[in-house]
Amino acid sequence: MHSSLCSGQCVPPAPLGWFGPALLWSGPPDAVPDCPADAPTLGYEGFADLQQPPKECATCACDPPEASCALPTDWSASSSAACPGDEPGAVATSFAAPDSWDGACTAANAIPADQLCNGEPCVQSLTIAAPSVTTSACTPRVDVPPPVPRLDPWATRAIACLAGAHTRCDDATTCVPAAPSGFRTCVFHEGEADCPQGYALKHTFFKDVIDGRDCTACGCGDPTGASCTLMVSVYRDAGCTDLLASNLVGSSVPFCVVTPPGVGLGSKSATIAAVEPGACAPHGGEPVGELQPSAPSTFCCIA
Repeated sequence: MHSSLCSGQCVPPAPLGWFGPALLWSGPPDAVPDCPADAPTLGYEGFADLQQPPKECATCACDPPEASCALPTDWSASSSAACPGDEPGAVATSFAAPDSWDGACTAANAIPADQLCNGEPCVQSLTIAAPSVTTSACTPRVDVPPPVPRLDPWATRAIACLAGAHTRCDDATTCVPAAPSGFRTCVFHEGEADCPQGYALKHTFFKDVIDGRDCTACGCGDPTGASCTLMVSVYRDAGCTDLLASNLVGSSVPFCVVTPPGVGLGSKSATIAAVEPGACAPHGGEPVGELQPSAPSTFCCIA
């Protein structure tokens, strides 16, 4: 509508509770124009088309567990000359170490030389149980901190420009500046609202965003891959001086060695050669939740 008294355009006045009429522009955030000269006052700034960039989370890792090795106390000689010394008819003779053994020289359960079992030398092979490994839980930690977040998740920005004052047209409508290219003539209302008569084209813009995103907590799975290696020694005498053999014994399987038939097993000792604590698989650091637009305003424009 036009009037001889209006150099712009005559439009319906803003209903009670509405702002404007105003000149609305919306588009890419990097293309926001200045308000036109005949509507120089910025009356509103808002956003639309909220994107959902995932939360940038830290990378989780796990500190290695604490690991300890328990020395085996189950040592056993066999009358079998083949490992593992458990063939049918073979006789086992205990050469066990004391409970809670710390590996120091011990003559417990010594087997004298040439002892016979069913007419065969009792000692023709020796089996040592595998040491056991105990591990603690792993401690989670942040390995790589999250990057600095991108602060603008909106694809569209909106501005509403107001004239300094409105005059009435001769038909009781309101005289507002003509809408330049890219602008629309609109009235606006805080919150969600139905459009009033004369302003049929509805748009909703938002002032703010609520960040409901988060990252799952870092955690660790159960330890795997732990192992223990011992250096065990067997002696003919009771004082750990007359060495018969020394071997490395791992925690994966029992150890067996064939011995000279009827040799005396007088004492033994053991030291921990290596403990591998293993590792835990990290989990967590996964993005959850989403952004939510807030503080809406309703713009209703002339179609």
